[in-house]
Parts: sequence; structure tokens; C-alpha cells
Amino acid sequence: MTKQTLTAADLEGRVQFHHDTQIMEVSFQNCTLANSVDVNFFYDHIEQQIAQTGESLWFFLVNYCEARIDNSAWFAFSRRGKELNLAHSMGSVRFDASEITRRQIERDAGTEAFDPNLFYDRESAIERLKSLPSKRRTKVVHKHSFTLSDLKWRLEFMPQEQIMYADFSGMSFEHSTDVNDVYDFIESEVGKTGQKWYFLVNYDGTRIQSPAWVQYAARGKRLNEAFSLGSVRYAPGSETEADIRRRAESQDFRPNIRNTREEALERIAEMKAEAAHT
Repeated sequence: MTKQTLTAADLEGRVQFHHDTQIMEVSFQNCTLANSVDVNFFYDHIEQQIAQTGESLWFFLVNYCEARIDNSAWFAFSRRGKELNLAHSMGSVRFDASEITRRQIERDAGTEAFDPNLFYDRESAIERLKSLPSKRRTKVVHKHSFTLSDLKWRLEFMPQEQIMYADFSGMSFEHSTDVNDVYDFIESEVGKTGQKWYFLVNYDGTRIQSPAWVQYAARGKRLNEAFSLGSVRYAPGSETEADIRRRAESQDFRPNIRNTREEALERIAEMKAEAAHT
């Protein structure tokens, strides 16, 4: 299993918010991201810091001075960076990248259709951000994707098996409002039972869009800590499965992903047996 090399202390002070200019400054200076676990740990931290500001949109100023990103970490780094930009960036600039990092960023820019906006110094990068228009002037009002009737049939309790079944098949979580609507409903229904359950979750054809991921991870963690004896997911599909596995690396939980409902139920039976012997 890949081991995390970064600690919480390593990330202190690396994310700063300049409220007057609406800039979030992230420093990878002298930081080595040795593997995907480190990448996910760092980006989880960035997402948490953004959530705490209460503002969803920022200009991103990224310091790459003497940063090192190992080859094995690049895919996760590119993926999480793209997700973060789609969800929270009004514009991103990068500065002080080494030649190796610069070439890799430019290669990604050529394949992922984004402007790398690379500068040699911080001042030039800030001037570029100041030239970009803010999108905060327009208040974002999310449209609710799900009604109560859409959700009622998706939740089932199986008391004999101690299983709560949640059917997320075919759902697309577009933003935080969708996440809150779904998890408010689940928390309310589970809370009425007055007990904990093994969670069986159907992810067949489920999509968790980039603007929804921060809140999705936070609400899922809260639900599990309060009501879960263990969670097993099945049929998530390649993209959602990859996202879940990436985040599980740095958030200290087992993804417990199976291909079919039958395999997921077998895993829950194993979990019950393990609990009985502890």
C-alpha cells in the first residue's frame, strides 16, 4: 500500500486567502508530492480551506518554486487540479515552475484544453489575475435536481440484515445543493430509526460533478460517522469509482467497491463476521 509522506504540519500556511483581491494563493514551494496519496491529501486540505471561507469562487495563484511532483503522482495531480479549477476557480495562474514541472504542465495543457498561464515571477502572475473579471457579482442560485418523491423510493431499510440500501443509480449530483438535499433526506430517515446500519450503496451510472465533490465528501463522512456500521458500494462506473478510490487514499477509509450487488452483500457479511470477532 502506498504510504503518505506529507503531514498536516507540512501543509500549514500553504493556503492563504487575499480577500481584497479575491485571490487564493497556494504554495507548493519546496514541497515533494511523492505519490497520489500525497496529492489527494494536499487537495483535500485546499478544498477544506475553501469551504471554511464561505466563498465558492476565487482567483488561483499557485507557487511552484522548487516543487517536485513525482511521475507516479502526475495523473492524480492533474485530475484533482482540474476538478478544483472547475468547481472554484475564476482564473488560475502559476509561477516559478521548474523546467521539468513547466514542461509537464504544458503537456497537460495541450491534452486537457486549458491555458497553463505560467509566469516566471509572482508579481507578473498577480497582475494577470487582476486583469480578469470577477464572477462573484452574480449570485449563484442552484436549481434543485431532486424532489422528495425522487428520493423516497431510493432508500430502503432491511432490519433483519441491519442494512440500509441507498440507490444512487442514474443520479447526477451537479452541485452542493443536490448533495445537501439528498443527505438531509437520508440523515432524517436514518435518524428516525434510532440505530446504526450497514450501508449498501448502488452507484450504477452515478455522476458526482466537480462542483459537488467537496460537499459530497463532507456529508458522506458525517453520515458514516453518525450512523454507519460499515459501507459497501457497487457498480460505480469507471469515473466515479476512480474518484472514490482517489479520495479514499487520503481520507483514511476503505472504499469497499464491488462490481455487483451480490458481491457487495458478501462483503457486508464478511464485515459482520469481522465485527463479531473483535
